[in-house]
Amino acid sequence: QVQLVESGGGLVQAGGSLRLSCAASGNIFMINAMRWYRQAPGKQRELVASITSGDTTTYADSVRGRFTISRDNAKNTVYLQMNSLKVEDTAVYYCYCNAVEYGLGSRESWGQGTQVTVSS
Repeated sequence: QVQLVESGGGLVQAGGSLRLSCAASGNIFMINAMRWYRQAPGKQRELVASITSGDTTTYADSVRGRFTISRDNAKNTVYLQMNSLKVEDTAVYYCYCNAVEYGLGSRESWGQGTQVTVSS
């Protein structure tokens, strides 16, 4: 089983920055895609950014140019650098990974979520 632990959330003023981290641990042979999702109150969970094992990245239109996703394969960790934050970025941010586990094949895992609150 793969565990994901997120950190880096908090309260920040509009225009500020935060950096989220998500470390994967457990029965990992390799990690394929790593993603960040977010869910605001009363809204559906949405994909924010994604990065493949080959470092190809994709972003939601709402964050492109402000957020940067990256990963450190040696540490099984994915990051989300969030700049020029807006009030509408307020949400719980969830880490996701698709990992190949020894003897079990490919599985999906989710983190517990970290709150990001942007004040005006």
